[in-house]
Amino acid sequence: MLGRKPTFAVLFDMDGTIIDSEPYWMASEQALADEHQGTWTHQDGLDIVGMSLDKSSQVFKDRANIPLETHEIVDRLTNDVQSRLARVVPWRPGAQELLLDLKKHKVKTALVTMALHRMAQQVVDAIPFDAFDVIVAGDDVTRGKPHPEAYEKAAALLGFDPKKCIAFEDSSTGLASAEAAGTYAIGVPNMIALPEKPGRILWPTLEGVTYKQLRKLIP
Repeated sequence: MLGRKPTFAVLFDMDGTIIDSEPYWMASEQALADEHQGTWTHQDGLDIVGMSLDKSSQVFKDRANIPLETHEIVDRLTNDVQSRLARVVPWRPGAQELLLDLKKHKVKTALVTMALHRMAQQVVDAIPFDAFDVIVAGDDVTRGKPHPEAYEKAAALLGFDPKKCIAFEDSSTGLASAEAAGTYAIGVPNMIALPEKPGRILWPTLEGVTYKQLRKLIP
């Protein structure tokens, strides 16, 4: 970057956007349901993609008839997913390459996730360069996605108006949160299709996306 401060920031969802971790969550949910002789299907797992942990754990508890408190479910599932991530972090195509390009151009970045902060930090620590300036996780906000609080908070922490932020999301819930916050929200579908709406922006992948491409999006 030659003498020009970037005029925008970039905000990334985590599960399904920069890491392909939804299969880890689904496997963990299935294992916990089996432990308690509960019924939990693949479609059930898809139904809660992108939800806040509080809401998704309540749905899981009710549908699978799990005799644990929701906070216990959150801890059990998070611990299991973290143990899987400790073995292999499944990066989404183009995610690390884009993050590195943004950092080379001194663009501020935030990780905005409904996972617990400790899990988000584990993923950030696995990236071999200083990829994120800020983490806003599920236990850092009072209202989870689709409420805009997480994205509004991330933009504020970076010192940017949300309208000067590009946000990448893979779920309908997350995309609704980013849109409600006023960001330039881009959906990148992964496990589930994203509904098309007037004015909604959908990209097939982050692979090949660059700083030069993104800087043209924000006036």
